[in-house]
Amino acid sequence: MAPPSLPVDRTALAVTLGDPRGIGPDVAFRAARSLAAEDSDARLVFVVPEGSDVPTSLGFPTDHVAQWDGSEADAGRVAAESIERAVALAAGGHVGGVVTAPLHKPALRAAGWDVPGQTEMLQALCGVPNVGMLMAAERTRLGGPLRVLLATTHLPLRDVADRVTEDLLVAQARLLWDALRNDWGIDAPRIAICALNPHASDQGLFGDEEDRVFRPAVERLRAEGVAVSAPLPADTVFRRALAGEFDAVVAPYHDVGMAAFKTASFGTGVNVTLGLPMVRTSPDHGTAFDLAGSPGKADSTSMFEALRLARMLALRRFDMRRGDV
Repeated sequence: MAPPSLPVDRTALAVTLGDPRGIGPDVAFRAARSLAAEDSDARLVFVVPEGSDVPTSLGFPTDHVAQWDGSEADAGRVAAESIERAVALAAGGHVGGVVTAPLHKPALRAAGWDVPGQTEMLQALCGVPNVGMLMAAERTRLGGPLRVLLATTHLPLRDVADRVTEDLLVAQARLLWDALRNDWGIDAPRIAICALNPHASDQGLFGDEEDRVFRPAVERLRAEGVAVSAPLPADTVFRRALAGEFDAVVAPYHDVGMAAFKTASFGTGVNVTLGLPMVRTSPDHGTAFDLAGSPGKADSTSMFEALRLARMLALRRFDMRRGDV
């Protein structure tokens, strides 16, 4: 149950603090203060362990999970239960979005969650068949926005070619198309497909996936009205997206997408989970244990951008429900 004072509000955001040993609490509170200064109508709910020191000056309500006992396994339990609680708040209509600070995957596993990360955990909690990991930066070092969907995420490189299937590419591009139209408000999104092999295989010289897997996926998507490119070489597709030729890129594996994304937007990027019944964002960095315990030392920009983007997407979904968009 939500606290009695917590209203139904699908424009509000639940904020989890991640691993209590990391920088999550520090960057979350500082980012919240920045958001409140920019947008006085923003409403947040912090989901924290009992006994946490939440700055009262922020003026935002809190919801609680059981107190942390100081161990690694319990740090994972606190982080996981905070996410479960935030999802419950969203399911009850008390918030329209969830913003999650970084957790520590080994601690999550020690707490009994055998999942690669928060994205897969949220998929399980929400019971949805497909999710997408979209890295979004509405502002980059090169000016224009960059949005990169990782078709596969945390896999050994040797497994990628087998996992990038026609059905996967179609399902991920559909998620991206829907999100760009409904959440970003882009009427006719243009999606680039990043190839798997060098030079998009150069007509089969460096592999056959582009012809055997990517081409039929592109044909299916175009038949559905989804505007996607032919598979384009990784060494040019991200530059073309940054120049405004495409609204987003589907990258076939983690590092080809993340290398380009973080080069253009490190510190301002946001991880957005597509396919969930609520908005979910998180910063593009980890727990940074080495910076924890030194308030103000960690950069809170990415967490601020995660809050800001979640706020924008939640407002848009709320307006669409009312028929204003």
